[in-house]
Amino acid sequence: MFRLAPRSRRAIVGAIGAAAFASTLSCAIAGTAAADPPPRPPNCTAGDIAGVATGVAAALTAYLFTHPDVNGFYTDLQDQPKDQVRDDVQNYFNANPQELAELEGIRQPMTDIRQRCQWTPLLGHDGSTP
Repeated sequence: MFRLAPRSRRAIVGAIGAAAFASTLSCAIAGTAAADPPPRPPNCTAGDIAGVATGVAAALTAYLFTHPDVNGFYTDLQDQPKDQVRDDVQNYFNANPQELAELEGIRQPMTDIRQRCQWTPLLGHDGSTP
């Protein structure tokens, strides 16, 4: 059997120990780095999102007041059973594709900033149109 001198054994054990320590340290650093979320892109603060949402809300308000048929449709949805609303909306926009395109255009800045900023909708808003 091959025997190492005590000095050689200590060198090997020391090298193995150093490698194990370095490996553990690199795993700990990698784990910490993976846990930190990446920084948000510029202009992606809650205030930026609120500003875009305010602009979209203002544009939607103006649109509804200048399109009484669409305003009336959305107002009348309030009286419908909840399980019927989705079908009513789908049917309305199948029959009125121009209005759908206009409303999607109004909401596009909100869609864009959510995607660019990887913003998660809150409070049950799924970001669906319209």
